[in-house]
Amino acid sequence: MVFLDDRTRADRLVADVSQDIIDGAFAPGERLDELSLAERYGVSRTPVREALRRLASSGLVDVRPRRGAVVASITPAKLAELFGAMAELEATCARLAAIGMSPLERRRLEDFHASMAPLADADDADGFAAANLTFHSQIYAGAHNGHLAEIAAGLRARLLPYRRAQFRTPGRLPRSHAEHGVVVAAILAADAAEAHTAMLRHVSLVEDSFERLAALQPATRRAVRA
Repeated sequence: MVFLDDRTRADRLVADVSQDIIDGAFAPGERLDELSLAERYGVSRTPVREALRRLASSGLVDVRPRRGAVVASITPAKLAELFGAMAELEATCARLAAIGMSPLERRRLEDFHASMAPLADADDADGFAAANLTFHSQIYAGAHNGHLAEIAAGLRARLLPYRRAQFRTPGRLPRSHAEHGVVVAAILAADAAEAHTAMLRHVSLVEDSFERLAALQPATRRAVRA
């Protein structure tokens, strides 16, 4: 049984190991030993086991017979494919949300977007990243298509470490918040075509921001090379 404290530690560990993989602290193909990770991050093996399971689901880690968990190799081309698929899915969700969101859902989205402004102004990357997940989840729910929302959430989970990393690009938080604003305005106006276009552009800029960050950090490039 995994207790609440172990879940909390696993949540933190997933974020820390994800960031270290993206930063190049662990090389593609490197074995991730449970005991070594527990010692490195100051936790027991229970949250390490849960974190590795989640990282395998996200695609950052591969679990191989007789080798255990190893850091996955992902090429820039594969990452671009994933971001392209994510952009199309999220754009479709935004289009459907513009058509089908109830007045209450629209007000909640507008209010939540406004609540993210202080996080962007304070350059609070962690806080903004957490709120960003909620923001996009509201749009998935507002599409009122459970199958589409499930697919989008699954792909988002796989790309989450990379989407979080792009918030470290200088000036990215206020730009992201402004891009959200264009999406929100289109949804509030029930402009399905503009909501689709605005979200497609937003997710493409997320990818651009991560690529700029990778260009500035050789370690990050190592983490995503073939």
